[in-house]
Amino acid sequence: METLPALKSLYSHLHCSKSGQVYDKNEVQTYSLLHKPLVAQYQLGDFLKPSILEGRENTMWRYREFLPIEKDENIVSLGEGMTPLLPLNQLKTKFGFEQLWLKDEALNPTGSFKARGLSMAISKAKEFGIKTCVIPTAGNAGGAMSAYCAKAGMKAVVYMPEQTPALFKKECEFFGAKVIEVKGTIADCAQLMQKEKQTDWFDVSTMKEPFRLEGKKTMGYEIAEQMSWELPDVIIYPTGGGTGLIGIWKAFQELEQLGWIPKGFRPRMVAVQSDACDPVVQAYQKRIDYTPSFKDPRPTIANGLRVPKAFGDEMIMSVLEQSRGRAVSISDKQIQAGIEEIAQIEGLLLSPEGAAVWMACRELKESNWIGENESVVLLNTGSMYKYMENV
Repeated sequence: METLPALKSLYSHLHCSKSGQVYDKNEVQTYSLLHKPLVAQYQLGDFLKPSILEGRENTMWRYREFLPIEKDENIVSLGEGMTPLLPLNQLKTKFGFEQLWLKDEALNPTGSFKARGLSMAISKAKEFGIKTCVIPTAGNAGGAMSAYCAKAGMKAVVYMPEQTPALFKKECEFFGAKVIEVKGTIADCAQLMQKEKQTDWFDVSTMKEPFRLEGKKTMGYEIAEQMSWELPDVIIYPTGGGTGLIGIWKAFQELEQLGWIPKGFRPRMVAVQSDACDPVVQAYQKRIDYTPSFKDPRPTIANGLRVPKAFGDEMIMSVLEQSRGRAVSISDKQIQAGIEEIAQIEGLLLSPEGAAVWMACRELKESNWIGENESVVLLNTGSMYKYMENV
């Protein structure tokens, strides 16, 4: 990574996503006393202009002022971020879209969007002097954490469902992580991890520390910058733990505070889940602001969507409500069809989660929820090459 200019982070404090209570940013924090996520806040205003980004490196660290790392020497980077926003011209024409784009997160280090969040979380852990990080994971997050821990000279412990494809387990082991296989889902992994957790292990579970969210929000900054600070009408996102959905929305809030995007217009956000495990969809249909834990989720080729209960569930539902968005569930049969359709029409091999997003997009267009003149951005969160064993 090239040397960053001496830019000061505007990170000011943490607050509870539920109560607003302020927490000390200079102490190691996990989640609030209410058992809710903590959210990083910044001193933002219209004193900075988008022109500050000119000439900066093409990684997520170009947004240095709006990220929580205090000292540059603590940044642990493998070149994550600034993934391409690709026009899907063939699909656009075939299905009658005005504008259709794909933000392809498969081109991140370790092959998924998880690189963003784990780069940030491990950087902050390094800043606090933490030596060992632990995570429950369905696959990609474990590989990313293992890679960034290796880069930082830290130990990594990964709890992973037994049925996770072998490639994901081997990836973690190559990076030197200790992999512990668990019968059941990522929720069972988390439960066993808490039981076995040692005092010097730092838990980087989704939304149970504040900084993976800050890495994920850079997708929102990039979408805005790549579209010349004009946001699309709709963003469709695969939602398991929901950090990316929450993060993109947070980015737009911050960009409004900066004056880089107009106030009052933000995209409608769509959460896409597998019908094998769709707690967000069920909560959306019932018009409730939290998600009951999904009982007995079936196996699915979209590993990342098999999350029975997201820790940030209330924040996910809030984003859908604020954005006038939707939640959609997709079957494995549809996902398989989506993988083949995009591969054969656009030459892109999307992850099962990314293919689910496309099939949800098709449904929303056919039902006229997406209008003829609206622009749409799809998120592909990972590389299909890591999922070949699934399909």
